[in-house]
Amino acid sequence: MRKPIIAGNWKLNKTVEESIALVEDIKVKIMDFDKDQIPTVIVSPVFTSLKSVADILEHGQGIYLGAQDCYWEDSGAFTGEVSVPMLKDICVTYIIAGHSERRQYFGETDEAVNLKAKAILAHGLIPIICCGETLGQREAGQTDEVVKNQVTVDLKDLAEEQIAKSVIAYEPVWAIGTGKTCESREANRVIKLIRDTVAEISSRDAADKIRILYGGSVKPSTIEEQMSQSDIDGALVGGASLKAEDFVQLIKGTMLIRTSK
Repeated sequence: MRKPIIAGNWKLNKTVEESIALVEDIKVKIMDFDKDQIPTVIVSPVFTSLKSVADILEHGQGIYLGAQDCYWEDSGAFTGEVSVPMLKDICVTYIIAGHSERRQYFGETDEAVNLKAKAILAHGLIPIICCGETLGQREAGQTDEVVKNQVTVDLKDLAEEQIAKSVIAYEPVWAIGTGKTCESREANRVIKLIRDTVAEISSRDAADKIRILYGGSVKPSTIEEQMSQSDIDGALVGGASLKAEDFVQLIKGTMLIRTSK
């Protein structure tokens, strides 16, 4: 059985002091959770807070540290960028690549996402590779074509074992930060399409192993229905990850569904 993931993407929020307070609060609230049932929990602060949060988590609290982005070169004349070795050096384990906001506001392409995924995996870390359609693409009936093409390019030339280790997040752009949520069965259908695409370009074994998350205005009130679906392995969470109580409710909802399956 694939271990579920609840990953918080804090986006451009929280100072260092606020980041420390949030992580400390989450730690206290999940301290007594059953370690066999709790999902993989990831928090992804802004770059300036990563080291401070890493120091809090260094003794192992069942929470993994994620970064919101990276550059694919290890070093060089790339002003403003942060490399995978630099992130690994401060105990980052997961790195988000290709988030819709990076694509929409900063022109990130699938080719760039592919380079980032290769760099992340080459250094032994785990990419969370994002894909998803815009409202215009959905209304034009292009969802399946767009998502399948993104996944195919994003995973190009990755070995089977690298793909199996990776994480994909399906995040319909029209449902991010809008309060709209993709209906759970539809989200599951697209995620199954992603899994089948992985099987086509790699292997069925890799497709069965890779964890695929849903991201798009995930809330405590929606998590149980989403996690009850056959192919949804967890959530990449934005707004609901900024309050400890909400984030912990997502973890609890995932645990409840996991034990009932």
